[in-house]
Amino acid sequence: MYDLPDSIPNPPALDAAREVLRRTFGHSDFRGLQAGVISELLEGRSALAVLPTGGGKSLCYQIPALVRPGLGLVVSPLIALMADQVAGLQQAGVAAERLDSNTLPDERAEIWRRIDAGVLDLLYLSPEGLMQPSMLERLSRLPLSLVAVDEAHCVSQWGHDFRPEYRMLGRLAEVFPHAPRLAVTATADARTRDDIRAELRLQGAAEFVDSFARPELALNAERKRGKGHDRVIELVTERPGRAGVVYAGSRDSTEKLAEKLIAEGIPALAYHAGLDKGVRARRLEEFLEADEAVMVATIAFGMGVDKPDVRFVIHADPPAAIEAYWQEIGRAGRDRQPAEGITLYSSADLAWAVRRIEAKEAPDEVRQVQLRKLRQFYAMLEGVTCRAAAVRRYFGEEGVERCGVCDLCVSPPTGVDATQAAQKALSAAHRLGGRFGRGRLVDHLLGKTKDVTPAEAAMSTFGIGKEFSPQGWRDLLDTLVFEGLLKEDPNDGRPLIGLGEAEGVRQVYRGERLVSLRQAPAGVGDGGKAGGKARKRQALTVPLEDQMLFEALRAWRRDEAHTQRVPPYVIFHDATLAEIAAARPANLAALAKAGGVGQGKLDRYGEAVLKVVRDN
Repeated sequence: MYDLPDSIPNPPALDAAREVLRRTFGHSDFRGLQAGVISELLEGRSALAVLPTGGGKSLCYQIPALVRPGLGLVVSPLIALMADQVAGLQQAGVAAERLDSNTLPDERAEIWRRIDAGVLDLLYLSPEGLMQPSMLERLSRLPLSLVAVDEAHCVSQWGHDFRPEYRMLGRLAEVFPHAPRLAVTATADARTRDDIRAELRLQGAAEFVDSFARPELALNAERKRGKGHDRVIELVTERPGRAGVVYAGSRDSTEKLAEKLIAEGIPALAYHAGLDKGVRARRLEEFLEADEAVMVATIAFGMGVDKPDVRFVIHADPPAAIEAYWQEIGRAGRDRQPAEGITLYSSADLAWAVRRIEAKEAPDEVRQVQLRKLRQFYAMLEGVTCRAAAVRRYFGEEGVERCGVCDLCVSPPTGVDATQAAQKALSAAHRLGGRFGRGRLVDHLLGKTKDVTPAEAAMSTFGIGKEFSPQGWRDLLDTLVFEGLLKEDPNDGRPLIGLGEAEGVRQVYRGERLVSLRQAPAGVGDGGKAGGKARKRQALTVPLEDQMLFEALRAWRRDEAHTQRVPPYVIFHDATLAEIAAARPANLAALAKAGGVGQGKLDRYGEAVLKVVRDN
């Protein structure tokens, strides 16, 4: 974790970066850890940044690339993601392009002409495209402002979306020795961060890990009852007029769910890797341009979605790790307006995921880690404490508080008191000194440790846990990890388990804090908590007196986006239009004060927007 000073240093280069932020992107100042990351790159130093979805990760490399001399290289895993970011930058007046398999020869030649002329600021490439010998050789002759590796968790075999081609990127340290490198992601636990450092040769680089809090997201989870797809239809039809994503576990499921939703009058689309590339592109474009639509997709849809006004994400079938869950749920509420993440799950889903992991051709150590991550995820789904707090603790945050809006906060479930068993587990972890992993701790509690030493056999905790099965103890350990009472040291791939937050542990020892194992509360699945208070949170509140102008601005934006064949949000976000509708600016200077209206967009759209304001 990078230790921030009391105030971010303010060198002249950071002043220049703030001016770019204001003039180009229309924001008054940096937020979160952006200033610290950007300062590091402006000083020519490499960094690793883990910032939450919607937290402005892309600005951390886009702005330094605009301030520092030379071409900025951005490595991204998906064409859709690259296309979206490039379109947004071009709307803001930034000289950005991408080179991928869809780039036509004439377009490629023109991009290289602009690169050679030194007029291009940012170039987006896939890892495969960048690591071609001819590409590396040509780029190595150019001055580079920086090299950014987006979605850097893809480099780690411990991460949820490991991609072998990302492992090649470690060579960038030697190919571009004078360019600072930034690895950035929204989801990486301590083990994954260690792997990113090692693979990308970022040892010694500053590490910035922001809070994983997403206060705009209301998280919900339900056990499946009967036909899970029927519940998905209910949930979607209860949320009319909103954009949403439904994740399904198979291609066939996406098609069937989309058909059922269409039959209910929902504008739904299916998206999966088995579709023709042109069909996928058209459906993605249609979804991004729509004010209300539901995309039913496999995880192939994951990182390619940057639509800010997605109001809900529903997992018809659950993912296999908290990292994947947080990445996919994170598609909702990117405009920082209230949104929902709902997960449906069953024991059959867990069994299927276990079989899939065990069948993988991977080292046994990797499979064991993936199985543990899977069980931790299901422990969160089955938990009795705040879901958002559990996720944040998983990523290493301390001192987190309840979110107040997830289903477990709104309607706390009943539970089985496991405080006495928790005391035994915590005491055993303390006596073993954090020197062993979970399996050894469970064996100790059951009195089944192989080749036990006399010293361990003499411990008061040896064999005191025979009331639980091995699986029962593992479930409880998962709960204790989620509650921050136990923590795991990555230990180079062989995690060691020890005591967590000291005050919380003392409270459990003294009986001041109860530990519960969840029982499913009555009524879940037959109307369920996902349809309760959290669902009633409105997305974006526009006062009645501003609604006519707001809708007129959205209609203008929709027509403009259709003409340019770009998603509406790359022109202006809804939040920007709402601010304009409230302020009713009479001139360009007043319009420029709205958040998200940079100089490029002011020049391009200012007069048209003012006309809409005058006419409404």
